[in-house]
Amino acid sequence: MTRDSQLPREPDGSEEEPQPRGTLQTTGPGLLAGIFLAGIVLGRLVRPVSIELDGTAPRVGWLAVLALFLVAAILAYVAWSTYRTLHREHELLEPSHAVNRLVLAKSCAIVGALLAGGYFGYALSWLGEASELAGERMSRSLLAGVASVLIVAGSLALERACRVRSGPPR
Repeated sequence: MTRDSQLPREPDGSEEEPQPRGTLQTTGPGLLAGIFLAGIVLGRLVRPVSIELDGTAPRVGWLAVLALFLVAAILAYVAWSTYRTLHREHELLEPSHAVNRLVLAKSCAIVGALLAGGYFGYALSWLGEASELAGERMSRSLLAGVASVLIVAGSLALERACRVRSGPPR
């Protein structure tokens, strides 16, 4: 390949470049389930690996749990606001804003599924332990897992709120 072949072609009218026809699919349940299962495996491994390396298992703090619930609430509000703007008031969003919201929704759905699996897996690693610290770690992990599931739900709602009908604009 020469350097000339890497340069963009000048439009001379002889060749018409085809218009890109891309479609963007919603985040599928298979992808989220796979990421969730990977998170369970990783979360289940956190306790034995951290005990082997450091001698203690990590604690799940209330700040992390509350932060996850806050992110879920923000995503739910943005989904509601986007749905209201596009589908009830029939207004348009700036293209960059619509793309930003869609990217936010897709990335938060994936990260939320991974976090949910991780926290639920960490809670599973404490099953059968009969100590106060085990109960604390399990309950906080379960709450963080629920918050992460709410993040996924809010993300999917935002993703669907960004949908517009195809066809000629009104």
